Amino acid sequence: MLSYRHAFHAGNHADVLKHVVTMQLLQYLGQKDTPYMYIDTHSGAGLYALDSAYAAKNAEFESGISRLWERKDMPAPLAEYVKLVKQLNPSGKMRYYPGSPYVADKTMREQDRLRLFELHPSDSKILADNFRKLDAHAAEQGVRQTVRGTRVMIQRADGFAGLRALLPPPSRRGLVLIDPPYEDKGDYRRVKDTLTDALVRFATGTYAVWYPVLNRMESRQLPEQLKRLPSSSWLNVTLSVCAPSPDGFGLHSSGMFVLNPPWTLEPMLKELMPYLVSALGTDAAAGFTLESGAPLAKFTGTRRV
Repeated sequence: MLSYRHAFHAGNHADVLKHVVTMQLLQYLGQKDTPYMYIDTHSGAGLYALDSAYAAKNAEFESGISRLWERKDMPAPLAEYVKLVKQLNPSGKMRYYPGSPYVADKTMREQDRLRLFELHPSDSKILADNFRKLDAHAAEQGVRQTVRGTRVMIQRADGFAGLRALLPPPSRRGLVLIDPPYEDKGDYRRVKDTLTDALVRFATGTYAVWYPVLNRMESRQLPEQLKRLPSSSWLNVTLSVCAPSPDGFGLHSSGMFVLNPPWTLEPMLKELMPYLVSALGTDAAAGFTLESGAPLAKFTGTRRV
């Protein structure tokens, strides 16, 4: 659906979870010299002004990045993520928040490749404009150029469909982030179908799926369906910051489901998630779950504040 704009939700608790996990996955891939490809099927605008009309309407960033801005006791993975966001805000005032494409660009190396899809006409244009500005700034600093050339490619297209042509990547190494709006319940089916096809084409790739935890059948069924896909292993983590509202509106919980996760991800999350619950939770229903399939042992945990 083309009515969805992520700017309304930029920097909220779900973005914190999504971007911390994404950074960890990218850093792991960067440990080997061989280049890799990052594919973002629903890129959004790439960068968001938190004082814009969209972001300020519900100020969802106050449930996420705002609660971490002044913290000095953060675990290393979270501190790295907050540092990246602060680099966008050299004045020290929290004005801009990075989307997944920017997080990836700043985490990846010169030899790695970004392939970004965005179907919304306005957000697709803004995404391209934002990367042109990054490109110009990099040129001024004598650093690599990103948009011109082959490192970053942006397409105004359906990422579900566009993913097929990119798999497997030339280096046979890569991360795919799938983050649709889920306003259309058909997105849940498309996530599963897309991953089923992707695993045939690129069985060893790492696939990360963000999803909302909602009181609707499709949301409850998605992680169980993904567990049955033919990957070598999987990991599922959810973060709840409060109890659901009586009217059912608002996002209180979200998850990241990772197929073929690195072995380092689960122990990192075991240490990180209790901190996130403490920092972002707002009532006694705050908590997390963490579970994984073979070959990792299953673990579930909940902490309440």
